[in-house]
Amino acid sequence: MRRLLRYVGEYRKYAIIAMILVAMEVVFDVAIPMVMSNIIDKGINGAAGPDPGYCIRMGAVMLGMSTVAMLCGILSSKVASQAGAGYVRNLRNVMFNKIQDFSFKNIDHFTVPSLITRLTMDMRQMRMAFMTVTRMLVRSPMQLIFSFVMVAKINLRLASVFAIALPILSIGLYAIFKTAHPRFQEMMTRTDDLNATTEENLIGIRVVKTFVRGEFEKEKFRKANNAVRDNMRRAEKIVNLNEPFFSTVMYCCMIAVSWFGGKSIIRGELSVGEFMSYISYIRMVLFSLLMISSSLMQIVFADTSVGRLNAILDEEIDITDTDADPDLMLEDASIRFENVDFKYSEEAEENALTDINIDIKPGQVVGILGPTGAGKTSLISLIPRLYDVTDGKVIVGGHDVRDYKLDNLRKDVAVVLQKNLLFTGTIEENILWGDMNATHEEVVDAARSAQADDFIMSFPDGYETKIEQSGVNVSGGQQQRLCIARALIKKPKIVIMDDSTSAVDTDTDKRIRMALKEKLAGMTTIIIAQRVASVMEADQILMMENGRIAARGTHDELLQISEAYRDLYESQTQGVQA
Repeated sequence: MRRLLRYVGEYRKYAIIAMILVAMEVVFDVAIPMVMSNIIDKGINGAAGPDPGYCIRMGAVMLGMSTVAMLCGILSSKVASQAGAGYVRNLRNVMFNKIQDFSFKNIDHFTVPSLITRLTMDMRQMRMAFMTVTRMLVRSPMQLIFSFVMVAKINLRLASVFAIALPILSIGLYAIFKTAHPRFQEMMTRTDDLNATTEENLIGIRVVKTFVRGEFEKEKFRKANNAVRDNMRRAEKIVNLNEPFFSTVMYCCMIAVSWFGGKSIIRGELSVGEFMSYISYIRMVLFSLLMISSSLMQIVFADTSVGRLNAILDEEIDITDTDADPDLMLEDASIRFENVDFKYSEEAEENALTDINIDIKPGQVVGILGPTGAGKTSLISLIPRLYDVTDGKVIVGGHDVRDYKLDNLRKDVAVVLQKNLLFTGTIEENILWGDMNATHEEVVDAARSAQADDFIMSFPDGYETKIEQSGVNVSGGQQQRLCIARALIKKPKIVIMDDSTSAVDTDTDKRIRMALKEKLAGMTTIIIAQRVASVMEADQILMMENGRIAARGTHDELLQISEAYRDLYESQTQGVQA
């Protein structure tokens, strides 16, 4: 918790003001019973008889003290709320910025649904814990100490009741804490699973409806939801023992104090006013203990979130550029793989890529073909350093990719990924992701090269058409073309097309290739495709299988030397030739 509290930042002053106001509230609250004692002993039971004037004056003092205490309480709550909201805002920014530096491997380690839970639900727990620390854990200990001092001052012998109560309360609180903490950890894990199920269903809702799998998804969600409920019950069942346990001990203390206090009054050792204030202070002491225990329970819950958030801060980012040369830029668009091996995790038994050696000259067009799982996407992910090689080197522009600052490397490499993603905003805003400083004319030019201008202008709002979340209001082929336009407007030195025309018809695919041939002239281009027609004019074609390069050459060469390429070509052109 101390580590995360560093991010209070500029809201520290609000937290301090809240604590000061809480302290003032406690001082006035503790003073009120003493004034009440004087009203009873001097204003009502005084030696000279009742003194209405004294009662009125002291009553006005009590009213004033109560009003000030109330105002301090209201203001402290408001200021603490501001501090809590600001603290969580800073903490969430720190966490999000750290996540932005994650590599794909780091994100795979946490999973997206878990990261979302940590940035939302866990942050809520941190805010509650922060407000508890700044208010309740300032108020309750102060009130406990001040009230106990007053109790001891009035009658030290009666205060000995707490010598028995406090050890019992401490043991009970410790037992509850130790039992509840692991249960809250399990509950948060189940919440991650629930979010994963929800995200998967909502993203794939069209597939669910198409295959009439609604009932299956409902049952799947019900099980995940029940798991969260059951774990929440197990955790809160322990926490809920806190209040009745403390209440039982409190009432036992009250009974003991009333019994022994009543005897003290009879013996003349204690006045009625002192006894009344004593009862008030006893209540304050016991209420403070109850609030301390409740606050600690809130911290128990938040402690689970603290561990989950610290895990993000502690995550070692496996792809960094701290030792890279900040002035090193891509001199040319050459690409060379030297004895590259790659696997996604150290625990993986087999490599995703094995013994990859490739030499691509600047301006060349390279096609990559192969079945699903052959390692095509894994290979191109190493060029912009989305992953790092396990062994060997990837050399771009004459330098190892690890020698570049990540921004310097990636700004000259445009990737149209296999999974197309559009962001909420207009079509033009999505294309401008490639270059935020591009003009509208450049946006239109990039869209025309990607064969997207026609369908964009068919919309009533043209380039101002709003794209809904994940681009659900445009077709798969339209999404691909917009993503191609987004890459082209970047004017990179290296363009990677990862099966980026798979969702368009063959005629559109042909027109895109013709436009790109002119647009990408001079750029090094890597095209991953399922259609031979998409790569047959490439300078070299790589046939991949099981993470290895099975064959390489031009279209004509591969027809002669690769049976797999020849079979693929013939199967795709058989219908056309017929």
